[in-house]
Amino acid sequence: MNNNISIPQNIENQTSYKRKVSLSELFRSLVLAARSAIVFIKNKKQKIIDEQFLERLQLAGTEVNSCAVCSYAHTQMALKMGMNNDEISGFLTGDKSFVKPEESKAILFAQHYAETRGLPEMETYEAIIKEYGKEEARIILAAIQLMLMGNMIGLPMSALRARKKGKPYSDSSLLYEYGMIIAAIFIIPIALVVSFVKWIFGRPNIYFETNKE
Repeated sequence: MNNNISIPQNIENQTSYKRKVSLSELFRSLVLAARSAIVFIKNKKQKIIDEQFLERLQLAGTEVNSCAVCSYAHTQMALKMGMNNDEISGFLTGDKSFVKPEESKAILFAQHYAETRGLPEMETYEAIIKEYGKEEARIILAAIQLMLMGNMIGLPMSALRARKKGKPYSDSSLLYEYGMIIAAIFIIPIALVVSFVKWIFGRPNIYFETNKE
């Protein structure tokens, strides 16, 4: 990692998972991320939603999971976008003083989505559609889904990184860390197929707490 880029010490020095990921949660996140990536890339070209807004959403969601690897990556991206260190650190530590009023509902939804591990309450997403409109809500959702997918891969990577520094997580193991990383590589093709089938049959690219699959 670039030594010139720092993340909050509570994330850098953690000794256990704040939220440990299961294989089924990882698979679900990969299925959703496939279509979300297309939406996210399209927004980069059309600039419907400001990229800094989406980055703030991803920082806020990453704070929920305390993923060291993802915190570093998003800090680097945010700095390149022109965000300052105080603002970045604020979102990674849950400081609400940097949240803009017009973005507050989306920030709360990002945190809720992360807290529910990608199974939000239907009413929360409906509130986002009502607040921002269907098109912008879909882009917001895409950014958050990509964030969660990155966190679910990044968490075992963070634990492995800590292990290599001689500070292994108390609730982790070498088998789990390497197992999740390798599993992600092998299940990506399957997730892409499932995502394509869901698209063909017109299934929405979101799961809710009431319809776990």
